[in-house]
Amino acid sequence: MNRHLSIMFAAILIATLAAQSNEPIFRPSDKNERMAWWREAKFGMFIHWGVYAVLAGHYEDVRDGEWIMHAGKIPLDRYRGYARQFNAGQYDPAAWADLAARAGMRYVVITAKHHDGFALYPSEVTDWDVMDAAGAKRDLLAPLAREVRKRNLKFGLYYSQAQDWYHPGGAKYRYPEGTGWDKAQQGSFDDYIRDIAVPQVREILTRYEPDVLWWDFPMDMTTARASPLAELLKLRPGIISNDRLGGGYMGDTETPENYIPPVGFPGRDWETCMTMNDNWGYVRDDNDWLSFREIITQLVDIVSKGGNYLLNVGPDADGRIPQPSIDLLTQVGAWMKVNGESIYETQASPFKRRIPWGRVTTKPDGSNTLLYLHVLDMPKDGRLLLTGLKNECLSARFLADGSAAKLERSPFGPCVIVPESKCPQGSFGTTIKVWIKGHPEVEPMPVLADDDGIYRLYPMDAKLTGEIPLDQQFGYDRIGPWKDPTATVSWSIHASKAGSYRLLVRSVTPDSAGPALSVRGIGDFQFEIPASKTWKRDYPVRELGTVTLREGERFEIELKPVAKEWKPVYIHLVELVPAEHTHRFKKGK
Repeated sequence: MNRHLSIMFAAILIATLAAQSNEPIFRPSDKNERMAWWREAKFGMFIHWGVYAVLAGHYEDVRDGEWIMHAGKIPLDRYRGYARQFNAGQYDPAAWADLAARAGMRYVVITAKHHDGFALYPSEVTDWDVMDAAGAKRDLLAPLAREVRKRNLKFGLYYSQAQDWYHPGGAKYRYPEGTGWDKAQQGSFDDYIRDIAVPQVREILTRYEPDVLWWDFPMDMTTARASPLAELLKLRPGIISNDRLGGGYMGDTETPENYIPPVGFPGRDWETCMTMNDNWGYVRDDNDWLSFREIITQLVDIVSKGGNYLLNVGPDADGRIPQPSIDLLTQVGAWMKVNGESIYETQASPFKRRIPWGRVTTKPDGSNTLLYLHVLDMPKDGRLLLTGLKNECLSARFLADGSAAKLERSPFGPCVIVPESKCPQGSFGTTIKVWIKGHPEVEPMPVLADDDGIYRLYPMDAKLTGEIPLDQQFGYDRIGPWKDPTATVSWSIHASKAGSYRLLVRSVTPDSAGPALSVRGIGDFQFEIPASKTWKRDYPVRELGTVTLREGERFEIELKPVAKEWKPVYIHLVELVPAEHTHRFKKGK
């Protein structure tokens, strides 16, 4: 699926996994030992490779990546013919493993079998595999596993257990009767699980002894269907599995796909998987590549929230990783050589509110703590404020050259002063190592103006009362769905400069007519939530009026329903913009 459509499937996944979980396959006491390396690794490589790479994203008038068989409703006989062109003639597993290691990745996960049902290894269960059906005629997993482990990286396998468009009965998702679009797909889903999925998972667990088993697509996986697969994990007592098996088995890790949850998953290990362009599998003309800046921003954002980052590459049918992927990962590797200690073995930020200039990771240092300040947007004055931090700061140094940074104390917490020579030009990706006394203690503090003078009131900074969630779906940081008419949303603000400010609210409802909200604390305003058919990605802006702030004033903005008649509402952002500011509140994400 492409990078944007995968958000929809992530939402379906979350809803599916909300069911009651079954007993874990391994004892809870085993988990910390099993998860130790994974929690330290933080950064891994995902590899999507299969017959779909032959089509390179094009089939008749259909454009897609690893879902092209499904999107084009390609008959099985025709799709099998493409496998003969899957020869992996330029496949160099040592080069793949080298790239992962150079990029600073600590583990690799490759698709043993994706939704098209094709196995990248010689399977005794079916002839729809690399030995019997493909031009490659050799095991493609074993040499990669060897090369990955030679470099002291961990090796994992992806397996699509609940969606298989080739074997009879495997196309149940979207085809409840198991009919698919080709008569050859007709069959029993339960027979498919018993005769294909279970024996193949047994094969890959015993043959390759993976450190990670990455299930995919839990839809239609009842407990009865999932249990035989879950039991197979006992063949690898140290294995780590994710939350996509289904049947109530929650696994070890949450797996948000192509988005970063606003606050992570407190109390759960989690891993965001991301594509480097718009597709997981190879598409020859997909040039919508992430930038180096975007990758580093995603990495530090994920790690600062306690997660891991699994970044995908999609090799072509010959086994060549696209050059833009290689170039980007080479850049990332150079950054990791300098800044790796601020990523590996670190823990989540102690700051619960958004930090305007970047992100923070932490690491115990005896009785004290190290804070790693990841600068993504250097303030013009070079002052990195650690709002609400109560601890004494002992010293601060730049990771790149070991030079010292100056420390001060402000009314809102410690402040690291960056020399003018390092600010602001070329400062993106700069990391500063700060030693603080004891364990981090952060007190709630009001929202302060950003470097441009704008007060941005984000969902993660809000105080929520009543039944109202902070949404972690569709890749947006937003409050909602707000269904409780007695709930309120508020922010505490400290005005650092007197003046007139425009009050803007970015909100939406999926319904045709939105309910009304009042804004209190800085005057009385009332507005109706705009409706949008594209509410998942479009947040219309309402400018409510102008307010006057006094320097040093502390106040609270509260959003409250006007009437009990209520429909689901989403709040994406509230802003106070200086009246003279040229800032325009853009539509969309």
